[in-house]
Amino acid sequence: MSRLWRASPLTYLALLVAAGLSVFPIWWMFVVASRSSDAMGQLPPPMTPGGNLGANIARLFDNTDAYFLTGLINSTIVATTVTVSVVLFSSLAGFAFAKLRFRGRNALLLVIIATMMVPTQLGVIPLYLLMTRLQWNDRLPAVIVPALVTGFGVFMMRQYAGQAVSDELIEAARMDGCGTARIWWHVVLPALRPAAAVLGLLTFMTTWNDFLWPYAVLNDPANPTVQLSLRALSDGYYQDMSQVFTGTAIATLPLLLVFVLFGRQIIGGIMEGAVKA
Repeated sequence: MSRLWRASPLTYLALLVAAGLSVFPIWWMFVVASRSSDAMGQLPPPMTPGGNLGANIARLFDNTDAYFLTGLINSTIVATTVTVSVVLFSSLAGFAFAKLRFRGRNALLLVIIATMMVPTQLGVIPLYLLMTRLQWNDRLPAVIVPALVTGFGVFMMRQYAGQAVSDELIEAARMDGCGTARIWWHVVLPALRPAAAVLGLLTFMTTWNDFLWPYAVLNDPANPTVQLSLRALSDGYYQDMSQVFTGTAIATLPLLLVFVLFGRQIIGGIMEGAVKA
């Protein structure tokens, strides 16, 4: 039995190869970001950082075509607002669908699941027409409001709440005089913390990296998200690849920071869900 759990040298070799293939693109991005654009054409390619990172960052933020600082601020506002909203409303709806009894519960859940089957691209035109009618084009609410709740988040929290929160715990809270709102806040939400961390990370990453919808509704080049700023850097006949890679590296840092800060809870939530499954 013990041999089933003992990793062989081949396993460690495969893990090292997989880790190297995963880390190398990120490392190469930071290497080029710290060098001049000539590094892209060098053979063999340089593997160590250069000394131009500070100059590349200065040129990036001085680039009047990309508005990179504005893009970073806008993406931070959008991603943070959407993440908090999705986790909050998904935990509320997930608790309701998992533990509360009301008419039409299964039908409503089926409708929510059905929304996950509709490709995002099919909703771009009607959403764009709605944003135009609301006069939200070129404004951040046009990016934020359509993403405040997701069917995936509701379904995920519903599945987790059904396993992590027992009916006896809820009944005990009701006997102590707690209403539904207090039960959600004091009993359900702490139990959903691992799943909320996973959902928060996935939502933040998806929103931060979103390009299609901001590209459709934010037509003002002076009010971009970070992905639109990166697109502006790569436009034109001549592309300064050192600026492109510098901008990409800086845009990747918030995602790495979120994973470092919440990585333990995220991994714990994934492992706990796997054990329960």
